[in-house]
Amino acid sequence: MGVTIRSVQTISNPPNPFESTHRDLLEPPSHVELEVFEDIPREILSRNESPDLPFRWSLNPYRGCFHACAYCYARPTHEYLGFGAGTDFDSKIVLKRNAASLLREAFLKASWHGELIVFSGNTDCYQPLEATYGLTRACLEVCAEFRNPVGIITKAALITRDIELLRRLHDEAWVQVYFSIPFADNETARKVEPQAPSITKRLEAMAALSKAGIQTAISIAPIIPGLNEDDIPELLSRARQSGATDATFVLLRLSGNVEPVFLERMAAAFPDRIKKITNRIREVRGGKLSEGDFFKRHQGGGTYWQMIEQLFEMGRRKSGFPAEETRPIPNTFRRPGLEQTKLF
Repeated sequence: MGVTIRSVQTISNPPNPFESTHRDLLEPPSHVELEVFEDIPREILSRNESPDLPFRWSLNPYRGCFHACAYCYARPTHEYLGFGAGTDFDSKIVLKRNAASLLREAFLKASWHGELIVFSGNTDCYQPLEATYGLTRACLEVCAEFRNPVGIITKAALITRDIELLRRLHDEAWVQVYFSIPFADNETARKVEPQAPSITKRLEAMAALSKAGIQTAISIAPIIPGLNEDDIPELLSRARQSGATDATFVLLRLSGNVEPVFLERMAAAFPDRIKKITNRIREVRGGKLSEGDFFKRHQGGGTYWQMIEQLFEMGRRKSGFPAEETRPIPNTFRRPGLEQTKLF
């Protein structure tokens, strides 16, 4: 689902995302000047038509992302709003204030029978503004009320604010939280993901959720050949120690204007390694920097990519992750009050 620039309005004097009742969960403030816009969409669920993704529905209460990750594949979506894919994506954040009410409307339709909804299929649903607006929490409360299964992908330690709500989803429906952690050290991560929580905080959040009985997993994404493939074994080990029961990895994608943003920022952050990085990317992409075809865009090819795959599988086994198995997500969805109405 897209939105037009005509429906996006500036919010005057937006809140400081680092000044809130949850500021202790966040990192120190950056020097980026934040602008907040509001969109009033007619629908909140986005239907995924990509055959190589394992889910059909996603929900994104925010567009743009303050984390400012150099590699973010969602950057070109900001261009649909008339913004840029670079610093505009990092600092001009669009929120959907009516997200929870739209989700409730979707659940009340006879056509909805209950299906997995992935939060952050585009941008992080727990980015700093969530501490102020609580749009993700409000949507999760609707999911809990209707017992609809939920998947979450995030980098944010702020998710620990909602442990009790996630526990309710775990008990009454189904929920799994993937933490995106592509680097093993905070220094490297800060160069590539300048405003995201540190690796240390992400692993602490993973451990807190795991201890509460919530399913957690690590997503080593993206793999940036020439930069972070050597981090794979350590990341798997630390994630397993933090309670993760599953792990996945995805190769870097540089579609559209993600490529120039990524290359510019990586050259500035790693001037001595940028040539190696681009050469390695081309090596696993058959001479190209990016691949857009379904079933090819998330993985590479060639000898070097096979080495990365083997490194992941060996690290997974050594760290003690359970054997991979496909289990159907239970259909726990029900409309509140339906049981009572059936009595009359």
